[in-house]
Amino acid sequence: MSPGIAGMDMEEAKRPSALQLADDAMEARFANLCKSGVGIDEGTAEEALALFGESKQILSGIISSVGSGSPEVVERLWSAFLLYCVIRLCSGKEKQESEDGRVKLSQILEVAKLNALDFFKEVSHFAVKADSVLSNHYGPDWEKRMELKELHANVDQLCCLSRFYKKAYHQLFKVSDTCNGRKLLVSNCEDYVSDYHCFGWLLFLALRTNVFSRFKDLVTYTNALVSILAILILHVPINLRNFAISNSPFFTKKSDKGVDLLASLSQSYDASEVELRRMMETVNKLIADVLKKKPCHASECKTESLYNINADELTYFEDLLDEKSLQNNLLILNRDYDEIIKSKCELDERLFLNVEASFDANGGLNFSGDAVSLSRERDNNAAVTTPTKSIITCVASHPATSPTNGNFVGNSRMVQWTPVSSTMTTAKWLREVVSPFPSRPSTGLQHFLESCDNDLTSTVIHRVNIILEAIFPCHYGERCISGSLQGANLMDSVWAEQRKLESLKLYYRVLESICKAESQRLSDNNLTSLLSSERFHRCMLACASELVLATHKTVTMMFPAVLERTGITAFDLSKIIESFVRHEETLPRELKRHLNSLEERLLESMSWEKGPNGDSRSPKRLCGENRGVVTDHNTLKSPVRENLISFNSPKLKLPSLQSAFASPACPNPSTGGEPCAEAGISCFFSKILKLAAIRIRSLCERLGVPQQFLEHVYFLIQQILSQRTALFFNRHIDQLILCSIYGVNKILNLDLTFKAIIYNYRKQPQCRTQVFRNVYINGSSIHNTKNGHEHIDIITFYNAVFIPSVKPLLVELGSSKVENSNSLAQDKCNNSIGHIPSSPRLSTFPNLPDMSPKKVSASHNVYVSPLRQSKMDALLAPSSKSYYACVGESTHAFQSPSKDLMVINSRLNCGRRVGGRLNFDLVSDSIVAGSLGPQNGSSGSSAAATAIDVTVKSEPPDL
Repeated sequence: MSPGIAGMDMEEAKRPSALQLADDAMEARFANLCKSGVGIDEGTAEEALALFGESKQILSGIISSVGSGSPEVVERLWSAFLLYCVIRLCSGKEKQESEDGRVKLSQILEVAKLNALDFFKEVSHFAVKADSVLSNHYGPDWEKRMELKELHANVDQLCCLSRFYKKAYHQLFKVSDTCNGRKLLVSNCEDYVSDYHCFGWLLFLALRTNVFSRFKDLVTYTNALVSILAILILHVPINLRNFAISNSPFFTKKSDKGVDLLASLSQSYDASEVELRRMMETVNKLIADVLKKKPCHASECKTESLYNINADELTYFEDLLDEKSLQNNLLILNRDYDEIIKSKCELDERLFLNVEASFDANGGLNFSGDAVSLSRERDNNAAVTTPTKSIITCVASHPATSPTNGNFVGNSRMVQWTPVSSTMTTAKWLREVVSPFPSRPSTGLQHFLESCDNDLTSTVIHRVNIILEAIFPCHYGERCISGSLQGANLMDSVWAEQRKLESLKLYYRVLESICKAESQRLSDNNLTSLLSSERFHRCMLACASELVLATHKTVTMMFPAVLERTGITAFDLSKIIESFVRHEETLPRELKRHLNSLEERLLESMSWEKGPNGDSRSPKRLCGENRGVVTDHNTLKSPVRENLISFNSPKLKLPSLQSAFASPACPNPSTGGEPCAEAGISCFFSKILKLAAIRIRSLCERLGVPQQFLEHVYFLIQQILSQRTALFFNRHIDQLILCSIYGVNKILNLDLTFKAIIYNYRKQPQCRTQVFRNVYINGSSIHNTKNGHEHIDIITFYNAVFIPSVKPLLVELGSSKVENSNSLAQDKCNNSIGHIPSSPRLSTFPNLPDMSPKKVSASHNVYVSPLRQSKMDALLAPSSKSYYACVGESTHAFQSPSKDLMVINSRLNCGRRVGGRLNFDLVSDSIVAGSLGPQNGSSGSSAAATAIDVTVKSEPPDL
């Protein structure tokens, strides 16, 4: 090599690499964000820069996998997240001198040109990725101290409230504003926000920050917005109304003195009239204190806006919303909120005034800065047209029925079922059905308690008080700004007492129902073994309290907080959920759906998390019973046996509650002396397999694979559960399903890629991106991880952990696929002869209930759903029954089915000729297939493989 060439190589070696230049540029941008952008002090900026340097490798790993944003946007999201963590968690003098002077999240997002929703879409993913780095610096409880989950839920809550308020305002008022002293009416402009609209939202924010404690529940906030609507009705000029007070369907509560405004609004929005009147007093006092307006009795005022309204119990402010005062009031409310932002609030909630108007073309919220659209979890249209859904979460829509038939939904006047209307309806059930229950054990329940070996009445009452006090402590929450702290705590104490009383009554109600059912089953009133179980009562109280909290949509007590406060595990709670639903007939559909979703979460991941195995989680004392935690990694032995895993019946036969909560070593009389623990875990495993079967079928239908493929995947999951149970620990069941699908795909020589599997999994209703982005792995088990506990992507997990553990099972599966593809008759013949132990016979895929909507054509995207009972009742009304016929109902006596069809057609056609056939080509299969996923059902070779390559080779990491 010549000296010239050698010299050139040395010079190039001295130059920084492109990667180094990119890293330096990222650090420079982050430093600019810290100092010149946000303006934090030097010490905090140095700490943030050091943390950013440690996490550059993490950022490089996620920069190509976060949502659909560009690397530059992902970098800004990560930088904002990391900077926010440092500002909230750093300690010492370099932390801001006080909370009042600390940089808030709103400022960081504004400088980084990001919006709140995009930021919170990625927070959970970033938190998992950054956990090891942040835990080393700030301790393992850093996420809890930052209240990230509460902030995220608060954003969702504000979006729901904003949509509710906007819809209600547009129903009641015209879109208008004032300009140069003239009223400017804007028609057909959905996104226009008038000054009156803005005033109502600012008044609501003032109520949130000056009166309520931090992170209040959705029911309370909805009552506040309804009371503000009442204020607007009384004060907005009548020429801007969309209604006539005398004949509007919103105002049906009337007397000789006129419309009862608050009673009418309570009925229209399913609010509590008592709570609404109390809230109106609070709002009136706020207007007087903040806006310095003088209140007067509405009955003494002569104004056009009060005509035809019963003004006896209402308050009126003479000049609240006239043209001169309106702009001044807006300035006062904005100035008041500016002071609040500087003190405590992380987000400027004025940004939520008009959520829909802030959506950009790609569907993302754009509060400030440039529009970005990241990490849309699932296409809404795909969720609606999902051909199959989990039977655990799939619930029919909400018919208006009465409590007597088991579904209290109320007489809702809202056409569209929204999160707010759903919440208010279930709150109405709690108010009208549960509240009348006694707050002590009823005569019937007391009879069962007294019929035990020892009278358990006092023990049960004492335990209830202890547990509920732990769940609902008196001084609940904290203030958002300084001020009348005692008043806020008093309000929170009242709120906690109300929720405690509701939980108590619901607990006693369901407990009595369960006792009656168990007494009838056993023909004995002595239920000592059940009623003396500490875990049983704690689970019942946890379930009742969770329903009350879910009804009110409380941000600060989100599941699984109730588990921690009652001292039980996820596995404990999974034993009681189905019985709780069965024994409370009036439970609304939304609450049934909530419990079902909790059960699904317990089965898919939470019960597989490592439990305390002896640590004290009780609020007052240890639960002196063996909890039988399913995730005891050292003692668990899989009890899965063929006779315990049968799905021929649509419902699993659950063990009795007495055996479910008995001592684990106690023999179970219903199973021939088998230990209760083994029977309980067997039932749990059966539920796991049923959930797996549902999800396997749904995902495989999207992939378009043959039935044999489903059976192989299901059998592999069975084998993993029974022989490789440890793979479930600290993981999500979907992670093992995704890996099993790809492994079976390699065995059957199909052409599925991991990318295609993940693409179709994204369309599943239960999909969470963390499932395939963050898979738990014990870092000591592979050489390329640094810490003891790490999370990796699904492909790395498949190659590094799943295949080394499961490959023998896959080889067995491949060697037996010829035998298992035989007909049912041949299969029966093989059963009589026996099968080779090394080549296990595949179990038949379970018979699952039909899903809705159900795909009825393998080659066309056609789905059918059963007719809802409410629609059937409407069709069979006396005025229209003659036009319809139901299955099994003849139109004339002794008439053949073919003639019945002819008569029905003639009635519907009314002599008109139906021209031509239906044109299904208007929506082509190719268009629909584009949203539902590829239909590439090609069967692979059935030859047995002696050497099988099941690893993922070179696929683009599009996760």
